Amino acid sequence: MEDIKRRCFGNRATEKKYAAYHDTEWGIPVYDDTKLFEMLILEGAQAGISFRIVLDKREGYKKAFHQYNPAKVAQMSDDELALLSHNKDIIRNRLKIASARTNARAFVAIQKEYGSFAKYAWQFVDNQPRLNEYASSAEVPTFTKESLAFSKDLKARGMKFVGEVIMYAYMQSVGMMNDHIQSCWCYARDRQNIK
Repeated sequence: MEDIKRRCFGNRATEKKYAAYHDTEWGIPVYDDTKLFEMLILEGAQAGISFRIVLDKREGYKKAFHQYNPAKVAQMSDDELALLSHNKDIIRNRLKIASARTNARAFVAIQKEYGSFAKYAWQFVDNQPRLNEYASSAEVPTFTKESLAFSKDLKARGMKFVGEVIMYAYMQSVGMMNDHIQSCWCYARDRQNIK
């Protein structure tokens, strides 16, 4: 049966994985620290490339970075990171690979300070998902004052690949910002389900 749902992205027949991500993850609030760490790694990895490419390598990242366990990633050795630069199942950019460990260390420190990364992250939207009202994708911003503040704070804590544009994409991916456009089938669904 043909899928006739209208989406913000993932509408082509060849984009089933992207459509599934759009329908079941993008814009849905996440409060689980493992999932928040996963998306931090993936959004950082997509800097300068299509998120479709990163999504295709998601399982590779999961294996390479200890099932997205931030405490284990924080302990990775230089040799382990160097080996990953030859791993075809992830983006083989040395700076992005190294940033996973750097960011994991800051992530763990934030968990200790706040009790969870979720508690820290959600403060940037006053602990409430933002259900935005955009008519088209062209209206969706690339960053906001919230993503700028989030980015600035993470950079001050030593994180890498967390600029305001990346952090806005991150906030969308974990449902802090819900930017499903009005013609998207998820727009009405989320207004019923997300409070």
